[in-house]
Amino acid sequence: MLEPLYTAEEARRAEEGHDVGELMERAGLAVAREVAHRFPQARRIAVVCGGGSNGGDGRIAARILREQGRDAAETTDVEGADVIVDALFGTGFRGEPRPDAAAVIERINAAGAPVVAVDVPSGVDASSGEIAREAVRATVTVTFHGRKVGLAVAPGLFYAGEVVVADIGLSRLETEHALVTRDILKLVPRKRPEESKYSAGAVLVAGGAPGMTGAVCLAAMAAFRADAGYVAVAVPEASLPVVEAKLLEPVKVTWADIARAADKADALAIGPGLGRDAAAQELRANLLAAGDHRLVLDADALHGLEPGDWGERAVLTPHAGELGRLLGEESAWVTAHRLEAARRGAERFGCVCLLKGADTIVAAPGQGALVVLADAPGLATAGTGDVLTGVVAAFLAKGLEPRRAAAAGAAAHALAAHALPQRGLVAGDVVDSLPRVLA
Repeated sequence: MLEPLYTAEEARRAEEGHDVGELMERAGLAVAREVAHRFPQARRIAVVCGGGSNGGDGRIAARILREQGRDAAETTDVEGADVIVDALFGTGFRGEPRPDAAAVIERINAAGAPVVAVDVPSGVDASSGEIAREAVRATVTVTFHGRKVGLAVAPGLFYAGEVVVADIGLSRLETEHALVTRDILKLVPRKRPEESKYSAGAVLVAGGAPGMTGAVCLAAMAAFRADAGYVAVAVPEASLPVVEAKLLEPVKVTWADIARAADKADALAIGPGLGRDAAAQELRANLLAAGDHRLVLDADALHGLEPGDWGERAVLTPHAGELGRLLGEESAWVTAHRLEAARRGAERFGCVCLLKGADTIVAAPGQGALVVLADAPGLATAGTGDVLTGVVAAFLAKGLEPRRAAAAGAAAHALAAHALPQRGLVAGDVVDSLPRVLA
């Protein structure tokens, strides 16, 4: 259910004790094969080589391609090439490229030819996905032994193109970070014949201020579609008629009656359409202080949030802007340093921090990050975050510990969206797709 994601140091350790020349020969062969397979009609192949081992891999690839009768030259003259092989920088690169190297990267990106990157696109930090200045935008990246962190975490994710993992004869190494696969959904408990609606997982969703009732409705129905047995929603009295008309299966209560509803719940989802007025903030404070429920805090529940003693049973689900405000940083900083931001969020609040995005990052104090790749651009639409909140709440209510519930919830959410047409997708479509994914 987890695939290793290698940092530069972990990749280096995996190579210890092996003959460097043999590894480079295998790596170069893997690149040459990929170029020949993908671009059989390419006449001129420009191979841009740096001075390190990554450049050595590129030179071997060029040699093999020439032996096959192709015009493969080690050059920075990329204009007019049918294919460009980027072997400028490897996993050891960090920081900004020198001006001359940055100029070469700009030429590669401007050439208009497909690019095959060797191990990582030049300019991408293999250990974090960060890009300090310029980076190559690859069509495909041939990475060796295992996927690097920088190929799974944005912004590096968006520069990698399709990632092909080539086996070069190394043993698998335990890594700090991991990529989540769909097999994690096998951890989600299924309903047993002897269970009642309460023992199958009971969720309370609190939010739904006037004008924002859609958020609480989406979260509630997502919790049900994620196989919770019982779901209740708590909304202000003014919102109750709207929610009564919209929702059939969930129980509806007002904020005034929320304590009784919370007593029946295993997990609380606080925030969808909650609002930020004094009443909303008081409600959040009371729910955080009462009982030992597992918690999902999203949207307005994150506004002005301070660490509390509820940390180890909670999952925060911010987007970049919300996490930036919690950390005292700009949204752009979070976007540029996503792995670091998610880990800082987890450490600051002592709980699981799920940073939403095409590369959803699940961080927990003292543990490596879990990354869920969505491959579903249609998720960039209003309400899908509320759906994710409901799914994670359902998995918490069904007994998964918070880190696994967050990772499994993000995986189910991504897979449900991926199974749908991406153009015109709305949040309710993702809700309806969840049972097929969980089946």
